[in-house]
Amino acid sequence: MVFELTDDIVFPDPRLGDDDGLLAVGGDLSEERLLLAYSYGIFPWFSFRDWPYPAWYCPMRRFVIFPGEVHISHSMRSLMNKDEYKVTFNQDFEGVIKGCSTAGGRFYANGAWLGDDMIKAYSRMNALGYAKSVDVWNSKGELVGGLYGMVMGDCFIGESMFSLVPNASKLALIYLAKLMERVGGRMIDCQLETAHLRSMGGRFISYDEYLEILHPGALALLDKESSESSNTIE
Repeated sequence: MVFELTDDIVFPDPRLGDDDGLLAVGGDLSEERLLLAYSYGIFPWFSFRDWPYPAWYCPMRRFVIFPGEVHISHSMRSLMNKDEYKVTFNQDFEGVIKGCSTAGGRFYANGAWLGDDMIKAYSRMNALGYAKSVDVWNSKGELVGGLYGMVMGDCFIGESMFSLVPNASKLALIYLAKLMERVGGRMIDCQLETAHLRSMGGRFISYDEYLEILHPGALALLDKESSESSNTIE
């Protein structure tokens, strides 16, 4: 079932969405709505040229990487040992999100989703401290790759990554996982399964397990609201 959102900052119970994860359409990309969405594993994803309003997804099978399980291949270890690239955290969010939008002609591709409205929304979230980037630089100080996403509690919800040189996005993900492991981070949400992410340790978990890691107590709250027939979260 796909729901139509109103101006109220609420979402339907994510477990009521379509099999492909599509839960709702409409609403806006305000800070309040994004924070509510991400706290329950809901994220906006839509072709900005084809849709006049956001579409919201919440798959019931979640593809994640646990920081301590990240796989570092021999070739990646060799690259890291060469010390050719520098990795920083949240030093160039604007550059990373724009790179994610445009690298490889993505912005002009069919179904492109990272348009101006999304960039502005996540830039606002970055200014508020909720969205962060991992930045990869070459020896000349040029940004050559990275990733960005939302930080929710002890979890990082990845949104997009890019590489202008081979393996830059892999390098960003490895450094993110290692940082999270050091500081007690619990989970990296990859949102979508890819061979690239699977090779680095990504695996599926259920939505129930995901939600308890992301937002402890949220599953019990959903069950309570469903028993009261509200079927909404706010």
